Amino acid sequence: MTSPAAQLLDVSPTTKYQANPLHLLLWMTFVMSMVFAVWQALLNNFVIERAAFTGAEIGILQSLREVPGFLAFTAVFVLLLIREQAFALLSLALLCIGVAITGFFPQVIGLYLTTILMSVGFHYFETINQSLTLQWVDKAEAPGFMGKALAWRSAAALIGYGSIWVIMTWLKLDYVWMYAIIGLLGLSMVLMMSIYFPRFKIHATQHKHLLLRKRYWLYYLLTFFSGARRQIFMVFAGFMMVEKFGYSVTEITALFHINYVINLLFAPAIGRLIGRIGERNALIFEYLGLIIIFISYAYVENAQVAAGLYVIDHLLFAMAIAMKTYFQKIADKQDIASTMSVSFTINHIAAVVIPVLLGMLWLSSPKYVFFIGTGFAVCSLLLAFNVPRTPKPGQETYWPKTLK
Repeated sequence: MTSPAAQLLDVSPTTKYQANPLHLLLWMTFVMSMVFAVWQALLNNFVIERAAFTGAEIGILQSLREVPGFLAFTAVFVLLLIREQAFALLSLALLCIGVAITGFFPQVIGLYLTTILMSVGFHYFETINQSLTLQWVDKAEAPGFMGKALAWRSAAALIGYGSIWVIMTWLKLDYVWMYAIIGLLGLSMVLMMSIYFPRFKIHATQHKHLLLRKRYWLYYLLTFFSGARRQIFMVFAGFMMVEKFGYSVTEITALFHINYVINLLFAPAIGRLIGRIGERNALIFEYLGLIIIFISYAYVENAQVAAGLYVIDHLLFAMAIAMKTYFQKIADKQDIASTMSVSFTINHIAAVVIPVLLGMLWLSSPKYVFFIGTGFAVCSLLLAFNVPRTPKPGQETYWPKTLK
């Protein structure tokens, strides 16, 4: 009897492991997380030490980093020319190349350009990876698998952070070597995946045009505010650790280690919990927690307390699985690839503007940056109350019940 995984193949599998497309998803996630984690962990120290960045320059860099995310809707047009699986691997390779060359350009313009290159690969990969996940994973198994994928991300990030300690602390090598080694390692793994795994079929032919449906309006708004909130965490919470509390590369890396160890331990359980309590309750819990976290960021004066807030903040992001499984339950199968492209653009509308504007605000009053983050979390909480307990096509919201 042919297994469901084997039915997805264009060609006969050579091994049971190769026959499962979920293994490819996990390995692609692993490479992305390992390479990006190193880039992210080193960024604040690298730009301050080598390019004398202030809050204004880091805001510009982070806004530039989000421009490819804003343009992620163009992924649906690329799919006219290339299959989703190949597109994901190509994007992942571009991410690795961008990180590998970062250390060679320790100037403001050089960092802007390498960041854009890296970001194009990162955002296209994330768009297609989410699309493939929602298409290849059964709805009942999706929360558990996404929790498992988060654990793989955490394990990969821990390996990346461990490599920082080995290469920069123990071997005493410079940033340029760290970036080059991790980028080339990731690139070699992408090449091996492209050779090892066969091509997998897609369950339903995907739309190859931009798609906006009225009945997905709640998902679009949740996505918008998620992108706005995440920028404050990604850009300013980490920058605060270095600028306000004087964290070194080693200390920042240790903090990231703690984040990912906790995610490694708890992310699979969080995925299973979402499957039991439902998307509505999971999102309400996440947003209530984020409101408390952002208010606390505004007033924190102790480095250890700030680190604790940062860890809890990072853990709450695991609850965002609920937003993806909510969409999977209400979506038509043919809409997934196109909607993922559009949703990444929606996610990055605020992300393109917020780092620059709040970077300027940061210069005069950092606490108001986190008050704005609190406002975004409150908006998300209000939207979460409109998520039905049993979402499905025709039952996307509590009110109004149906929009065509």
